[in-house]
Amino acid sequence: MSSVVNAGPPDVRTLAAAQSDRDVHDYPRSVSSTTADSRLTIVGSLVGSAGLVWLLYTQVLPFSGPIGFLICWYVVYVLMFTAVTAIAHPRPIVVDRLWTAVITGAAVIVAAALVSAVAFVVVRGWAAVHHLNFFTQAQSSGSPTAPLNQGGILNAIVGSAIELTIATVISLPLGIGAAIYMSEVGGRFARVVRTVVEAMTSLPDILAGLFIYTVLIVALGLPRSGLAAGVALSVMMLPYVARSADVALRVVPGGLREAGLALGASQWRTVWRVVLPTQRSGLLTAVILGMARAVGETAPVLITSGASTFINPTWSQLFSCFGIGNAGCAPVDYPMNSLPLYIYTAVRSGEPQFIERGFGAGIVLLAMVLILFGTARFLSRNKVGRR
Repeated sequence: MSSVVNAGPPDVRTLAAAQSDRDVHDYPRSVSSTTADSRLTIVGSLVGSAGLVWLLYTQVLPFSGPIGFLICWYVVYVLMFTAVTAIAHPRPIVVDRLWTAVITGAAVIVAAALVSAVAFVVVRGWAAVHHLNFFTQAQSSGSPTAPLNQGGILNAIVGSAIELTIATVISLPLGIGAAIYMSEVGGRFARVVRTVVEAMTSLPDILAGLFIYTVLIVALGLPRSGLAAGVALSVMMLPYVARSADVALRVVPGGLREAGLALGASQWRTVWRVVLPTQRSGLLTAVILGMARAVGETAPVLITSGASTFINPTWSQLFSCFGIGNAGCAPVDYPMNSLPLYIYTAVRSGEPQFIERGFGAGIVLLAMVLILFGTARFLSRNKVGRR
């Protein structure tokens, strides 16, 4: 015979304690949210510092200029914001808000510099970009002093595409292979390779151009061409591909490698069938980041590619690359223009029409880099929960 004990209704203090415990554990306080006091302090400090700086900077002291005004405004704002916060808050909160204001100001300065640079290029080059012939005609269709409705940058766009393709074909297998060696094989020499790759990421681009110029053009006697420029760009692109791919492969869980080896697969087959497919998007992101790094390089193509106002390749030159005809293969036998080289030549020309075309080519180059970085960002997005 079993006996059941009726415990009775719970105590009120017990229910209150349980509710308080749920509130504490289920609803943690957000440390990143701003309070009304903090917002009013920021607004008041901004307005007060602006008025004080305007009075001293423009009325009392013999200063002028918007840049100096903005610098003084920011310094006075930080000091005033710190002083107002210290009136009603302890030292830890004052230090926290001070560093928040400093870091936020630094981020605003960086964003303003980027936006101003892009806006300056767009404003200066918009007169050339809105003409359709700017994208459909080559530079040879109009002289540097011709109106903007004559000539274009099609030869530079085609040249950049060919040179970037050559650099990608060279850098893709070498960069991915170096990343596989560093992350999967390992050993003492892998550490040496990693050190060299990290050092090459800071290699000045002019040295890459001089190296290829000395080896291919001076020593081997090859002409200045798209091939030489593509090889020079691959020297700049290779370390970025290798380093980014190495980071992508190192985050693959070790359990996947162990599972492949436990099933009897060799290390190479495990890498080929398990590791590389797992980080397919990461490897593609590494290649795209390397392409974005190489497409805007000016010094290597300035030394190695030469300059041309015509579209390379023509149909006869394209067929000659496959052994049909004897016109000569354009990327190997002829100079080839590119967007960075076109911009460099146009801006230094002194001709207003040609300078506007150079800024228009800058808009196209910015768009290409933005598309490449946007694609890399899209491929590397977090896919957790997207099933």
